Amino acid sequence: MRRREKFVVASVLLSLALLGVQYVSLEYRYAAVALFGLVSYLVSAWALVDDLQPYEWATIIPLPSFYSMSVGLFYFLLPENIVSRFMILGLFGVGMYALYLTANIFSVAKGRTIQLLHAAHAVGTLFSVLTSLLFLNTIFSLHLPWYLTGLLVGLTHAPLTFLSLWSVRLESKIESDILQLTTLFSLLLFEMGLVFSFLPFSVWYSALFIMSFFYIGLGILHNYLQERLFENTLFEYLLVAGFVGLIFFISLPIK
Repeated sequence: MRRREKFVVASVLLSLALLGVQYVSLEYRYAAVALFGLVSYLVSAWALVDDLQPYEWATIIPLPSFYSMSVGLFYFLLPENIVSRFMILGLFGVGMYALYLTANIFSVAKGRTIQLLHAAHAVGTLFSVLTSLLFLNTIFSLHLPWYLTGLLVGLTHAPLTFLSLWSVRLESKIESDILQLTTLFSLLLFEMGLVFSFLPFSVWYSALFIMSFFYIGLGILHNYLQERLFENTLFEYLLVAGFVGLIFFISLPIK
């Protein structure tokens, strides 16, 4: 079976598995999503096993799995509307296929530059941000105590940050600066989760604000790792961050 055919088969299989998740009783939904994430990891490994290096089991395969779990959790929050559920199902399948193409580019691009690598970075960042938004929406929808909200925000974004930063260089080893930046940025997001658990903002606005910060932070860190974080570039990112913060804190509705 050719590689693209495997990507299609894997995307269809996982879409059907996501469809099955909605029929699980609510009391078992988190266990079902965890199992769905494990199945996604194994199916993704099968789809991408060609040219897969040992370290890539921890740097390339996990993102499709995290994306699957974020959609699986968000799936339970959708209204009982068959049209909306099947729309999400279709978008999920297309997204998985795009992720497999992106992961394949990362796998074959190690040690050399290929023309599609820039597009793969853009797609990878897009799905990292989308996964962040879905996780955040689920976390804030649970209305947990402030310390659990912050902890979940940090724990869900640590692997997303690590996978995104690793893809910048595609090194065959995990460098210490990647781990340090991941830890610091995750702690910052953890603190933001704590703060927003006290603010009387709606679930979507809290999720959107932290997701925006996550996106801006990834942009800054990507440029830093590429040694392109010049003063004007940093100023532009900080200007955008300040503008987003101002807009959110002025216009966000109170619950």
